[in-house]
Amino acid sequence: MASAAVELMGFFLGLLGMLGTLVATVLPYWQISAHIGSNIVTVVANMRGLWMECVYQSTGAFQCETYNSMLALPSDLQASRALMVISVVLSVLAVTMSTLGMQCTLCLEGSGAVKSRVAGTGGGLFLAAGLFSLVPVAWTTHEVVQTFYSPNIPAGMKYEIGECLYLGLASALISMLGGAMLSVSCWEEQEGGRGRRNGGGYPYPAGVGMSGTAARTTSQTYRNPTLQVGGVNIASRLQPLVRSTSGSTGSGAQGGPGTKKPTAAGYDITGYV
Repeated sequence: MASAAVELMGFFLGLLGMLGTLVATVLPYWQISAHIGSNIVTVVANMRGLWMECVYQSTGAFQCETYNSMLALPSDLQASRALMVISVVLSVLAVTMSTLGMQCTLCLEGSGAVKSRVAGTGGGLFLAAGLFSLVPVAWTTHEVVQTFYSPNIPAGMKYEIGECLYLGLASALISMLGGAMLSVSCWEEQEGGRGRRNGGGYPYPAGVGMSGTAARTTSQTYRNPTLQVGGVNIASRLQPLVRSTSGSTGSGAQGGPGTKKPTAAGYDITGYV
């Protein structure tokens, strides 16, 4: 039960990380113009992303322009695009695999260890997706910080860390955490299943011992009890409860030497004790 809870928590963390990675990939708030030194005019704010460059004016106008040529972009920007797209694709695959392999779903029911292995594969994909998104976010953050403190660059060309970098960093860590929880829950489930498979036999209740090599069979026959209708006892027509146990000496219901036990219709219940 604990592994199922850890598995479900890891799945939701991975799903949250996938949504954050998707938002950070699409939005242009990776780099925001810094208003420092002589550049204290806040009328216009420039923003850069992976796919477009936007300008926000104090009047409320918001204009964006996509990059015209992909091959003309810097190599680091092209690599960041590719890694973020791969991270989103891996996250989608991880969500699909985890949904198929989780214990709370009916997919792949009865397939044994295959279901837990599918969930573990989903956790590994979440880990890979978080790692792929962490690389471009960390590299862009390092580049922004290095450019900001460089004395050779004018103040009007310096940028600060945008919101998408914070979101991408948090999403990458959440995805990796969710993938680790899914993998751990899968490993615990396989260990528990291996322990249950090694112990064969019927689950006898605790405190019940087996005396001898063979199981003792108990046969119980239940018949209608004695009834009394209108003050008249009809015990002669309806027989009391008779219980016969194989292996017993029959000391429960003893009669005379010539008495015959009457028979009546009932239900025969035979089971293992």
